[in-house]
Amino acid sequence: MIKNSLTINLPAEAQTLELGAKLAVHSGSNTTIFLLGNLGAGKTTLSRGFLQGLGHTGKVKSPTYTLVEPYEIGDQKIFHFDLYRIHDPQELEFMGIQDYFVPPVLCLIEWPEHGAGFLPSPDVSCYIETQSTGRLARLTAHTVQGAAILATLSSEYSDDDKK
Repeated sequence: MIKNSLTINLPAEAQTLELGAKLAVHSGSNTTIFLLGNLGAGKTTLSRGFLQGLGHTGKVKSPTYTLVEPYEIGDQKIFHFDLYRIHDPQELEFMGIQDYFVPPVLCLIEWPEHGAGFLPSPDVSCYIETQSTGRLARLTAHTVQGAAILATLSSEYSDDDKK
């Protein structure tokens, strides 16, 4: 069955890290994931879990000022973008944004709405929102690959984890 959306309760930081790790394990070598949510929603935490899920053991910082942090884990290239400080999406063209999406590459993009028109379509969008108790992640697939990722993730979460 094709799964186009999935909602997961994240009662604590540990579950946000776990979701990131599971998302990483099920993502192929050419996957683009948009991370959306307010400041402090947990986008960078999910990114940290994603990178740790692939085997990264160092620090993971938000690339708010550098715009992009590159990682190489084994043969895999991962780019973690934070476009919060982008005021005009055309700035991405000047920094050569398209060069980052040459396969094989995994891309995590925080604040993708700031790069509208200059970013490729995502395989998965992950909307994170804060709640009175923890966070809620709403994942949406935009490609066949994204649907496969969500179907696998769905099978790993109990009905209590899903909302």
